[in-house]
Amino acid sequence: MAEIKDPENTIVMDLPGGTVTIALMPDVAPKHCARMKELARAGAYDNVVFHRVIDGFMAQTGDVANGNMEKDYNPRMAGTGGSELPDLPAEFSDVPHARGALGAARTQNPDSANSQFFISFKDNDFLNGQYTVYGQVIEGMEHVDALARGEPPQRPDRMLSVKVAADA
Repeated sequence: MAEIKDPENTIVMDLPGGTVTIALMPDVAPKHCARMKELARAGAYDNVVFHRVIDGFMAQTGDVANGNMEKDYNPRMAGTGGSELPDLPAEFSDVPHARGALGAARTQNPDSANSQFFISFKDNDFLNGQYTVYGQVIEGMEHVDALARGEPPQRPDRMLSVKVAADA
């Protein structure tokens, strides 16, 4: 079990293969961290699929509008939506997109991140300074590595539950 130093800023994500623990970085990207905690506490991420999983790059999820397997899931729509909350301004930093980094997914507009995020499978330095990094996997990266690949995967894996460690 990962040593959780700051339960209020730690995400516990249950995947089919096991638990992934993510340390958020509120000092680096406070708005993105607050959004993830707000959506996690609302249960919005529960049962949401990984709709874009590219081998050697990253796994993307978090489309709370179109990616929930328990609701009206449509694989062609997954990845096109966000939450009902307003988009977030970019919070770029010097934190690199290293293996296990949690990054904010967005459109071409840097200020369009909402609920979607990705986890890097490897160091993706070409993303540095262009996408907000707001967390780091501290345990369970092997479960991210095991996710079904595809855009979208034929049988997508999903986040069974996403919680703030302080609430667990």
